[in-house]
Amino acid sequence: MPQMGESIAEGTIVRWIKKVGDSVDRDEPLFEISTDKVDAEIPSPAAGVLTAIAVKEGETVPVNSVVATIGAVGERVPEVPQVPEVPEAQASAGSGNKQSAQADGTPGATVAAPASPSTTNAVPVAPAPKAPQAPEAPEAPEVMEPEGGERHKSSPLVRKIAKEHNVDIGRIQGSGIGGRVTKQDILGFIDGGGAVTARPASEPAPAPFVRGAADQVVPMSVMRRKIAEHMVLSKRTSAHVYSVFEVNYSRVDQIRKAKKDDYERAGVKLTFTSLIAKVAVDCLRRHKTINASLDGDNIIYRNDINLGIAVALENGLIVPVVKAAGEKNTLGLSKAIQDIAERARSKKLSPEEVQGGTFTITNPGNFGAQFGLPIINQPQVAILGVGAIEKRPVVIDDAIGIRLMGFLTLGYDHRLVDGAVADQFMADVKKGIEHFDPAQV
Repeated sequence: MPQMGESIAEGTIVRWIKKVGDSVDRDEPLFEISTDKVDAEIPSPAAGVLTAIAVKEGETVPVNSVVATIGAVGERVPEVPQVPEVPEAQASAGSGNKQSAQADGTPGATVAAPASPSTTNAVPVAPAPKAPQAPEAPEAPEVMEPEGGERHKSSPLVRKIAKEHNVDIGRIQGSGIGGRVTKQDILGFIDGGGAVTARPASEPAPAPFVRGAADQVVPMSVMRRKIAEHMVLSKRTSAHVYSVFEVNYSRVDQIRKAKKDDYERAGVKLTFTSLIAKVAVDCLRRHKTINASLDGDNIIYRNDINLGIAVALENGLIVPVVKAAGEKNTLGLSKAIQDIAERARSKKLSPEEVQGGTFTITNPGNFGAQFGLPIINQPQVAILGVGAIEKRPVVIDDAIGIRLMGFLTLGYDHRLVDGAVADQFMADVKKGIEHFDPAQV
């Protein structure tokens, strides 16, 4: 299991692209994983034959755990079960590598077996006799100190789930390396009735769900569970308010058509999204509160403008980030947006490319929506929704005319952003689009 970023402690095998007995080339996609930050296809570290799979689909294991064995070309595949049922705690302790985050965030590598079977020390392909189970070590108080001391051994996602459900992580026996509390540990604790979530007396308890005879029950994917957790967290965290502005896109449409061929020769499409992004980035420089974040009682005004672009996937949504967007011209933004969107759809992003955003643009208008009311991407304080851009009748100098129009929606966190501040920003964006300078393209 590769180290997909400095803060990533574990990953879930979502899908095996290759099966036991398949030949595999170096850097060919081998399996797909999902982490707290990103979904990604993991390339093979070596050419050969996939001789064993040690971790089945849906299983979560710590980084550096051996998940498969790659043998030499022509090596015989053992005729034994390839995915032994191993308890999570045993699987977590099975890796001989330490679960230490690399200082530079460099991804680790899938373990490849040496060419000679006699020297292979990867996961055994035949069931081994059960070793006597060591007595469970007592929880170390200095590691699990509840308040004001050292943090519990857990990922940011686990701590977030614990906070949402009022769970003291110190009450949970971690099954990960070094006693780390994994996502499965805390979810199992909650499912077992360990969580005590405060509910106002005036709020009725949800009615028990009743399944119909013809209902189809499908477990949520890892990505869908993460999206659900993040969206609920954002609604609980931010006081969401929305402002909607109607914008005339006729001028930028003329510029886009005039410059389209030049951009295509540069290998990129000039889209409304890239033009809107350019205007938004320029306006964020003048309206720093929209590009800020809250940290407790402190306001963090960001120097960099890191622009998140929401990308719809077949089974979910991801928001890759264009870093230092404020330093790019329209061509640079167009290239960066096209690049991250393509790599998001092909699952080639690294965790660092979906972190650090300061402002997000989402485009429900691609699917025909007039406008949307998007949920803020934490820890940001605002998100811009782009509605469908289409010809509409409008009043121009007391006459009816046809213009290319669309709605822009700003969702903002009223804890920090007042309505006047949000509307001033949106008025600036509207003006920038309707009076776009062709010299910027």
